[in-house]
Amino acid sequence: MDGFGEFVREALPGLLRYGHLLTGNPHDAADLVQTVLEKVGARWSSVVRKSGDPVAYTRRAMANSHISRWRRSRHEQPIADVPDVRFVADRDPFEHEPLWAVLRELPPRQRAVVVLRYYEDLSEQEIAAVLGISRGTVKSQASKAMATLRGRLGVAMARDGS
Repeated sequence: MDGFGEFVREALPGLLRYGHLLTGNPHDAADLVQTVLEKVGARWSSVVRKSGDPVAYTRRAMANSHISRWRRSRHEQPIADVPDVRFVADRDPFEHEPLWAVLRELPPRQRAVVVLRYYEDLSEQEIAAVLGISRGTVKSQASKAMATLRGRLGVAMARDGS
C-alpha cells in the first residue's frame, strides 16, 4: 500500500471529474470512483508494478466498470408499488446545458472516448491504452460520437433559435 494514499490524494479530483463526465452526475461518479479505488487499492503493488501508470490504469478500470454497470442496468425490473417517501435529489447545475444533455445520451464507450479526447486531452493512442481497445476503434467511436453530437446539437440550437 506504499504510495496508495498519496496517489488517491493527488488523483482524486481528476478522477471525480472524469467519473462525472462518464456517468453524467456527481453522485454516480463518486460511487464509481470509490468502487474502482477499492479494487485498485487491494491490488496496489501489482498495479504499480505492471501498469507503470496508475492513473491510466484507474481511468481504464473506471470506463470498464461504468460500461459494465450500464449494461446491467439496461435490464432494470419495474417495481410493483411506488415508494411512499419522495426522494429529492440535488439539482445538477448542468442539467439544462444542451451539450451536457446530448453527451449524457451517448453510449458509454463513445462518451468515454469523447471525454478522454476533448476533456482529458489524450491522444488516440493513449485513449486506446486506457480503454483497452484498438486505435481504429477509438477513431470510429469518436467519429460516431461527434456525428451524434453535431446532429443533436444542431437540432437543439435550431430549436432554441441560436
